[in-house]
Amino acid sequence: MIHRDQLVAACDHQLRSSQFKDFTVNGLQVEGSDTVTRVMSGVTACQALLEEAVAWRADMVLVHHGYFWKNEPVAITGMKQKRIKTLLDNEMSLLAYHLPLDAHAAFGNNAELAKRLGWKVEGCIDGELGEGLLWSGRLAEPLSVAELGGQLAAVLHREPLVVESPLVGSVERIAWCTGGAQDMITAAYDAGAQVFVSGEISERTTHLAREMGIHYIAAGHHATERFGVQALGEWLASEYDVEHRFVDIDNPA
Repeated sequence: MIHRDQLVAACDHQLRSSQFKDFTVNGLQVEGSDTVTRVMSGVTACQALLEEAVAWRADMVLVHHGYFWKNEPVAITGMKQKRIKTLLDNEMSLLAYHLPLDAHAAFGNNAELAKRLGWKVEGCIDGELGEGLLWSGRLAEPLSVAELGGQLAAVLHREPLVVESPLVGSVERIAWCTGGAQDMITAAYDAGAQVFVSGEISERTTHLAREMGIHYIAAGHHATERFGVQALGEWLASEYDVEHRFVDIDNPA
């Protein structure tokens, strides 16, 4: 058992959350019980995850996608009211980290994806602090884009969408950013990447990839962002007197 504010402060410090300009509130979003024994983590604070947390009697829910996004309606009604009521009725805190959890060098989403795929990290294309979202490196060995897609499918348990450029053959130099970062493809190309991996794809992404000369792989927004929050929860359990459990609420996006 540990005080809620101690866990929040530890995460804020570890992720340097105050130094990111984000689209949402990073850190404690809903205040629950003063003490924490059980932390349940998941990608998104959807109702299904909250129900799992209630059944497990969690004191804190830790997620990558929380609430209170920029430009969303401020009224707490409908779906939002039900979610927040579930948290308050069960005295569960909601702790959420968006960009800070993407960028973290040790257990962020980008770092964890590279670790699982065996990619050699060489740096961040877009800076270190407050950014650090577009990573670059090399594959363990040159592969065709189809072979790389197969590796991603095996690790993520989801078939990626592969856009092959006729201007590029096998690949070794790679850039990646988890989630909805398809528009970083130009920066990846300018940095010399032969393939760019992200979570989603837009209609324009296909044409950019084919015509610029860079392969593109959309490996799934949810699928590419499952690992960071797990690593953060495991770190909390190893450093503090709390029990951690990750629950994956399936999402095909």
